[in-house]
Amino acid sequence: MTDPLSADVPEAAPPSTTVSVCDLHARREPFEHGLLPIPKLIFTDGVQTLSNVKSALLSASSDERVNTEIVSAVLQIPIEHSCILMETLSAVLHDESDPLGRAKTPEEIGGIGANVFDLLVLLYIQSYKRLVPKGHKDSAAVADVWPSTSAFDGFLSALSPLQLVRSNSRKFMPSQTDEEAHQLSYLQKHVGNILALLADTTDENSDESLAIQQVLSMDKFEHLSLLIYFGEKSSPRIPLSQNTPFFANSDPDMPAAPVPATQVLDWLIQNISSALDHVADRVSLKDNGPNSSADQDVTMSDVGTSSLNSSSSSRGSSFIEGISKSSYVKQASDLKGSSVKVLNCHESVIYILAPLKYATVYGCSDATIVLGAVGKAIRVEHCERVHVIAAAKRICIVNCRECVFFLGVNQKPLIVGDNHKLQVAPYNTFYSQLEAHLKQVGIDANINRWDEPVALGVVDPHDSLSHPAGTSDVLTESATCIDPDHYTNFLVPNWLVTEEGGSTEDNPFRLPDAYLVSQQKNLKNLAEVKQILRETQLDEAKKRELSSALHASFKDWLYASGNVRQLYCLHG
Repeated sequence: MTDPLSADVPEAAPPSTTVSVCDLHARREPFEHGLLPIPKLIFTDGVQTLSNVKSALLSASSDERVNTEIVSAVLQIPIEHSCILMETLSAVLHDESDPLGRAKTPEEIGGIGANVFDLLVLLYIQSYKRLVPKGHKDSAAVADVWPSTSAFDGFLSALSPLQLVRSNSRKFMPSQTDEEAHQLSYLQKHVGNILALLADTTDENSDESLAIQQVLSMDKFEHLSLLIYFGEKSSPRIPLSQNTPFFANSDPDMPAAPVPATQVLDWLIQNISSALDHVADRVSLKDNGPNSSADQDVTMSDVGTSSLNSSSSSRGSSFIEGISKSSYVKQASDLKGSSVKVLNCHESVIYILAPLKYATVYGCSDATIVLGAVGKAIRVEHCERVHVIAAAKRICIVNCRECVFFLGVNQKPLIVGDNHKLQVAPYNTFYSQLEAHLKQVGIDANINRWDEPVALGVVDPHDSLSHPAGTSDVLTESATCIDPDHYTNFLVPNWLVTEEGGSTEDNPFRLPDAYLVSQQKNLKNLAEVKQILRETQLDEAKKRELSSALHASFKDWLYASGNVRQLYCLHG
C-alpha cells in the first residue's frame, strides 16, 4: 500500500511535546474483537477504494452518521453483514459517550447509526494480519495427541489444548508483548493512510500557485482513539488530542485550527517508533532474564490456588492461566481492569463472577467456564469440550470443537473459522450479584438471541496464512440447539460468592417454553422418584443394592455431563 502522506514530506524538526513518547499504546480491542472474516470488508488497496466509500457515506448523511441500510448499500453487502459490522463497531468503540456503544438490538444500532469516520477506521484495519504463532519444537508430540486428519491441521495443531497440557509451555505462542509490537508495527506502516481517510482537503492560496493540502481537525484526530491511547489503561483517559502539541489546551468552544496532516503524521510516527523501542526493550529484558510479569506470560501450574495462575496487567487486563484439575474463583474485587483472559485451562471449573467489558477464553479443554456479565464482547477460541456459561452483549466462537455454550446474549452469536459439533443453549445459572452486574455493564436480560447463531467464513483472512483458492467464501459449520431434555441448570455454590450485596435468586433470562416444560417435567419426575423410594419397603440388602446402583448411575452422569469438574470446588 502506498502511504498518500509519506511522499515528498519535507524534513522538519520533531514537534516539542510534554508527553512522554513511551506512553503511546495500541488499543487491543479492535484487533482482538473487531476483525471479521467477510471478504467484502477487506480492502487491500490502501485508501483508493475506501476514499470512494468515504465520499459515498458522507453524501448519504447529513450529520456524519450512517445507519445499517446505508452501510449495506454503499459497501454492497447483505443487510445481515451490515448489522454485524455495526454491532462489531459498537463492541470496540472507544468513545463511552457515543450512544452506539450502549445500543443492544439491531433496531437500536440502526436508529443511532455509526459515525462515518469511526466506521472508516474499523474498515481499514480489516486488512490487519494477526501474528503467526511460532513453530512448536516438538512436532512429534503434537502429532501424537492431535491426529493429522484434524480440522486444526497445520499451525492450528500447535495450538491444540491437549498439546498445551503435555508441553506445559507457551513459548511457541505469541506473547502479549509480541502482539503489542505487531499491532504497533502495523500502525506505523498504515497510519498515514488512516490519517488520509480522516483528513479534509483544503485549497491553500499562495503567491506562486494554488496548492491542495490535507489538514486534520481536532475532532477528526480524535477518531484515532479507536486504535491508540496514551498513558496506562487503568488510569483516567485523557482525550487523545490533549496529548499533542498542536491541539493540547484547546478551548472546546474555540478549537484549535486544523493542522497539516503531514505534521500530524510526523508526530505520530515519532511516538509509535519510540513505543516500539520501549516494547523491544521489554522483549530483550524478558529474553535475557527471568520471566517478567510485564509480559503476562505466566508459567502453567497444576495448583489451582497458586498465585502464578492469575496476574494483572497495568494496561487493564487480568489473566487466568494454566489452571488444571482445580476450581478457580474470581470476583470483582479480585480483578484489575475491565477485561479478563482465560488461557490454557484444563479439566477445571473457572468462575469469573464480575462485571466486565471484554473476555477471552483461549486454548482450554474439558473445562467449565462461568463468565458473569460481559458488556462488550466475548471471544472463545481454540477450545475443545468446554462448557461456557456467559451473559454478554455478544460472543464470537472461533475454531472450537465439541463445546456447549449456555448463553444470555443480546446479539446473535458469531461462529467463525473451523468449528465442529458445537451446541448452544439458554443461560442456565445465577449468583446473587448477577442482576446488578448485568445492569452495570448494560445487558438486557429480556433479550436473549442464544438460538440465532450466524456462521461466517471457515477461513480467517486475518491469520497471515495461505489458504486454498475458493475457500474464502465457504461458511463454517454452525451450532445446533441442545435438546431440551438434555438441558440442566448449573449451580454456583453460595459459599463461593464472598462479596456482599445482590438480590438475584433465579436465572434472570427467561427460558423458552420447550426448555421450561422439560425442566418442570424433570422436577416432577424427581419428586415422584423420591416419593416412590420413601414408600418402598426394602430389606437392608436391597437398600444397599439400590444405593450402589444409584451411586453408579450418578457417577456415570457426572462424567458424561462434565459436571464432575464441579467436585473440584470441594477440594480444600
